[in-house]
Order: sequence, then structure tokens, then C-alpha cells
Amino acid sequence: MDDRLSIETEPPSNGTGSSACASTATAARPENHSPSFAALFPPPKAKRRASNLRFPIGPTSNEFRKRFYPEAGKAEWNDWRWQIRHRIKTLKDLTRIFSLSDDESSAIQRHSGSLPVGITPYYASLMSRDDPSEPLRRTHLPVNGEYLKVRGEYDDPLGEEHDSKVPGLVHRYPDRVLFLTTAFCSTYCRYCTRSRMVGDTGGEYTFNYAQWERALEYLREHAEVRDVLLSGGDPLTLADDRLDWLLTRLRAIPHIEFIRIGTKVPMVLPQRITKDLVKMLRKHHPLWMSLHVTHPDELTPETKESTARLADAGIPLGSQTVLLKGVNDTLPVIKSLMHGLLRYRVKPYYLYQSDPISGSSHFRTPVSTGLEIIQGLRGHTTGYAVPHLVIDAPGGGGKIPLLPDYLIGRDGEDLVFRNFEGKVYRYADPDGSAATDKPMRLAAE
Repeated sequence: MDDRLSIETEPPSNGTGSSACASTATAARPENHSPSFAALFPPPKAKRRASNLRFPIGPTSNEFRKRFYPEAGKAEWNDWRWQIRHRIKTLKDLTRIFSLSDDESSAIQRHSGSLPVGITPYYASLMSRDDPSEPLRRTHLPVNGEYLKVRGEYDDPLGEEHDSKVPGLVHRYPDRVLFLTTAFCSTYCRYCTRSRMVGDTGGEYTFNYAQWERALEYLREHAEVRDVLLSGGDPLTLADDRLDWLLTRLRAIPHIEFIRIGTKVPMVLPQRITKDLVKMLRKHHPLWMSLHVTHPDELTPETKESTARLADAGIPLGSQTVLLKGVNDTLPVIKSLMHGLLRYRVKPYYLYQSDPISGSSHFRTPVSTGLEIIQGLRGHTTGYAVPHLVIDAPGGGGKIPLLPDYLIGRDGEDLVFRNFEGKVYRYADPDGSAATDKPMRLAAE
């Protein structure tokens, strides 16, 4: 993989971080083109350095900083734009830090197109330098399994393009939409649902002002939409003023009640959660955030600070975790992660069966694995720590919840259940036979 292949579309942002002009209707429009990398992520200004020093640096990342980035002081390391400018993207970058396996090295050299390699120095500090099987490393360094497409895999498994009413706006459910704000991420997960588009230089998913305006116009015309989920790419890679611009215009649409932001930034680029950012976000309540979290190793002093700042700003936080073979597909790992999230004031929300994206079979677990994990959580730990296990149905069917089979069947006027300990209990339900007959027969078979 050379430098040419590692360059990807940047977020529609001017990089200034200023939000003052974006809160009014006359705010400057985002540009229709991608500005230069230096313009997007300039070095930190002097007044920003003192603030950066107040952000914690955990011992693991601090040791990594001193070893691999000795020229970076604490202020630079804690500046999110410095982190993005210094992402690990090329084979040369990777071999400076990691002892690559033959599988990793050859896969990186084969790569072209979307889903480039991109890892922030902070996130790389959490990975093993020598062990290719280490969980976080497996999720971000390519292997040749990415080039193997098996039955049931698709480039767009969720049928998002079919349900896109205008470019970047997916309207599948009756009252809510998915608003794809950018194709840029600070890091690229190798199992990404949108691997077909993220990081694609000049591709059709390069989001800009014109596309945003088309999406906003669609929303103004569809009063049934009350819930907007901002995703991408990662919306939090947008500078404060650009995100403020978009949130302000969404809030100006009377029938939109609820705005959510889907992001992995608090886990891979926690330094992005600046006090200026959370001050801006507070203006747009009710605002919720879904955090993409993969493994307990992501729960560091830095991510604890990032989630605390968001929670203190009154933003409810929920987690979304993709079940991945050899990464987090055991009960002890998931239980540890869910407990840690609660300590970080994040409610475990979704545990996803891995989407059948082209080239993802080496990550996918049997559905039974997720069911066994949920059964090992339910009743054995606090209910707040038990996420919903779901499959996002291929072809645009939406999220389908899965539960272990606690229902044994019907015996006359009683329903018969098995609890978390395996003990059998009865529940009198004399008037429920019509509604429950069919599923009871299936459950009893």
C-alpha cells in the first residue's frame, strides 16, 4: 500500500473549530470541494495548548508517545487534529510501529479503493506491536481474508442505496432517517458496513454542501420524519462550525424532534471531545449519541474523560458493539465490556451480529454465539448491562431482535418458562392462547 492509496476524502470542514458563525441562518456554507489537509487540521494554536494539557494521557498511550512520537509534546498529542494529521496509513508507517505478519503485509500491498488503512496514533497505542491476533489490531490491520467473498456477502448488505431518497439520506423506517454526513473516519474498521464508500477519494459518496442541502430539503418536505441519525463516516470528524451548521438547520425543521449521532470517535480519538465541542452540542438538545465500542481494551483514562464530558453535557450515551470472531465473541469479554461501559456512563444498547459485507467472513460468528452470550448475561448481571442482540436484515429488512428461547410452551391455561438458572415456572394466561398459540407450538418443538 503506497501513499497514493492511503489518501482519502476529508470531512467537509474548515478545520477552524469555530462555531460562532454557524448558529445563525446566515452562517457560511460548507464548501463543495474538499479543502487541503493542512487547512482542515492545522497545528494547534497557542491558546489551545493549555487546554490540551488538561486532557488525561493514560500510561499506555504516554509510553507509546515517547517511543514512537518523541517530537510530540503532551499538548500536540492531545490535539485531535494532530492525531488525524499523524494517522498511520501507509506500509512505511505501519512497519515503523508494527511487526507485520506476511498475511498483513501482503494484504496491505494489495489494497486499492475505499476503506483505506487509517489508525490514529492514540488508538495504535492500545494495540499489540507484535501479536497479529490481538483484538484491536485485528479490527484495523487488513488481512487477505478481506479479498475473499463468500455466499451471502454483499457490498451493500443492508440495501442502503435502495432506500436512499437523495444522496446520503436513507429513509427506511417510517418516522426516521439515516443522514450520512461524511465518508471520512479517523480510523477504519475492517468490518465496516459501509466499506464500499468510506475513505473513497472523489467517489460518489463525497459529501458536501450541495448534498446536505438536498437532504435537508427532503426532510422539510416529509413531516412524518421525527428522528434523524447522523452517521457516515464519522460525524464527529467534522469541525465544530460545520456540525453546528447542520444541527442548527435540522433543529429549524419543526417536525424533527430527535437527533442522534453515531460515532466511534470517543473510543479512537477521545481528544476530539473538547470543551468547545460539548458546549456547542448542548445547544441542540434533545441530542443522543450512539458509541461504537468493540473491546474492553478501549476503556482507558482518555475514553473515560470523553464519555464523562458528553454525559455531563446532558447527552444520553448508548453503545453499539459488533460481535466479531476472535475479538469479542466470548461471554467474559462482552460482560467485561458491558460492565465497563456502565462505569463510563454508557448504556449498553445493541450487540450486532456482524453484517455480511463482502470480505468479512473471517470476522463473522454463528448466530448461536450471540444467543449464548445474551443467555450468559440475562439474570447473571444487572439488566442495564444486557444489550439487545440484533441482526440487521440483509436487503433492507431492518433490525430484527433475537432472544434465547426461555419460552417452553403452553400447558392448558398456563405458559411454561425456563428462567436464567434453567428452572421451570408457570404463568397463568387463560385469555392469551389465541395470541400465543403459534409461537408456543414452535417453541415446544
